[in-house]
Amino acid sequence: MSPRPAYLSKAVVNGALLLFTLYTLLPLGWLVTAAAKNTPDLLGGNTLTPANVHLGQNLHDLATTDGGIYFHWYLNSLLYAGGGALLCAFVCVCAGYAFEVYQFRGKEKLFGLVLLGVLVPTTALALPMYLVASKVGLVNTFWAVLLPSLVNPFGVYLARVFCAGYVPGEVLEAARMDGAGELRTFWSIGLKMVMPGFVTVFLFQFTAIWNNFFLPLVMLTDSKLFPVSLGLYSWNTLTRSEPTFYPLVVTGSLLAVVPLVVAFVSLQRHWKAGLTAGSVK
Repeated sequence: MSPRPAYLSKAVVNGALLLFTLYTLLPLGWLVTAAAKNTPDLLGGNTLTPANVHLGQNLHDLATTDGGIYFHWYLNSLLYAGGGALLCAFVCVCAGYAFEVYQFRGKEKLFGLVLLGVLVPTTALALPMYLVASKVGLVNTFWAVLLPSLVNPFGVYLARVFCAGYVPGEVLEAARMDGAGELRTFWSIGLKMVMPGFVTVFLFQFTAIWNNFFLPLVMLTDSKLFPVSLGLYSWNTLTRSEPTFYPLVVTGSLLAVVPLVVAFVSLQRHWKAGLTAGSVK
């Protein structure tokens, strides 16, 4: 029996990969085309047809409905996700650096406690966090959403792994011998060396906060503090009685994807560097 030609096997593999790619991009393609449709087209199932483009009108309605509150939600999400992810990544890198570089009593037990936090679902912590926030008067404030997003046990674990691979002990010892203090050594050497890990934690946390829905739902009642996810949900609940909100929800969902795409595309160089670290060691 003659062996199968190499080009045939390659064609089968490429065809399968193409099908999987199209299957993955189909929801995004539907979202792009649906964002340009009006209410009758959406309810009539004509979302994938190229005719009847109303994207400009949908964007205008999105910017003017309820006094343009959608872009207020958008700004809130950027503050929650951008500020929270940046601070969280810094905290995780500091903690991972400390766990990897320094020796102190009970270090591994404490790190094991941090790892236990990875096993706890975030939704299970929403009610306890609400009770704590209500005690200190943070419910229905900006801080009620931002402060819990600064905690990421998996980010601490990931940061320690990156520190183990990126921060040689010899370099830190040389810096100390040159007279650099611990803070100066971390800020000038350790943090720069582990920057791919910082970016990786930032991207994971940015995505998690941007898509976060349950915590704002529990903590917030003022619509002006809503992130875009909760704001679109509030509009979606009105579509049964007011179908005109359908194009607003779909167009708003399309715009909500943009920051995630921008973040991954702009930071992919650092992220890829982190993923391939140690491959030739």
